[in-house]
Amino acid sequence: QVQLVESGGGLVQVGGSLRLSCAASGRTFSTYTMGWFRRAPGKEREFVATSSRDGGSTYYADSVKGRFTVSRDNAKNTVYLQMNSLKPEDTAVYYCARSSFYYSDSAASYDYWGQGTQVTVSS
Repeated sequence: QVQLVESGGGLVQVGGSLRLSCAASGRTFSTYTMGWFRRAPGKEREFVATSSRDGGSTYYADSVKGRFTVSRDNAKNTVYLQMNSLKPEDTAVYYCARSSFYYSDSAASYDYWGQGTQVTVSS
């Protein structure tokens, strides 16, 4: 059973930064694409970013492009989401997830999910 555990969320002011981490159990972390999604209050879950297996390719939602950076350390079984220039509309629960696809921005392509970590951006 794969477990994904997010951490690093919290309360930050507009323009601030946070780095989320997602630690995965198991020995096959490097063989999976890892993605980040978020769900804001009253809204549906949306794609944020994804990293290819070796971290060489990354993809972002237009809403976070240029502000967020996804990276991974396969030796530590961990994927990160560096979030800069945060805005109130970034407030959401952030989830990491695992996919067998090379790239996907669809939640349906991800088979394991973490429990989420709350990010709140105050103005």
